[in-house]
Amino acid sequence: MSVRPVRPDDVPAVVGLVRELADYEKALHEVRLTEEQLTGVLFGDSPALFGHVAELDGEIVGIALWFLNFSTWRGTHGIYLEDLYVSPEHRGAGLGRELLRTLAAVAVERGYSRLEWSVLDWNTPSIEFYTAAGAVPMDEWTVFRLTDDALTDFAEPRSHR
Repeated sequence: MSVRPVRPDDVPAVVGLVRELADYEKALHEVRLTEEQLTGVLFGDSPALFGHVAELDGEIVGIALWFLNFSTWRGTHGIYLEDLYVSPEHRGAGLGRELLRTLAAVAVERGYSRLEWSVLDWNTPSIEFYTAAGAVPMDEWTVFRLTDDALTDFAEPRSHR
């Protein structure tokens, strides 16, 4: 078992695991990610996404995809964990914990002040996993999102709406 930074040749497996995660979250129909897109954001001129993979006997069975955020109150960067996923048949072996621990170590090493993520309210196993790691739910915050037509419409100057 090992956790390491993602490499270009890992991209097909990572996209496959993103699709597995979306299926688990009952949202596979929303996945538009391509291998080309993921390669560009991970390994292009200005990478905006970072990742780690969990390998077991040479097979990639888990992923952590993340990017930097910034706390104006603390004056430091943090890590936002976009996806943490381990294939169901490999859960319970400590891979998810090691992926999360690796990101915590990256944050500490770089002087980042936090590691945060979102979890679906119904995902009790993940919530229990995160609270066991010492994470605290941010119940007083509500996530807002603009996408698709709402994003495009709002981006238009007021005179064009």
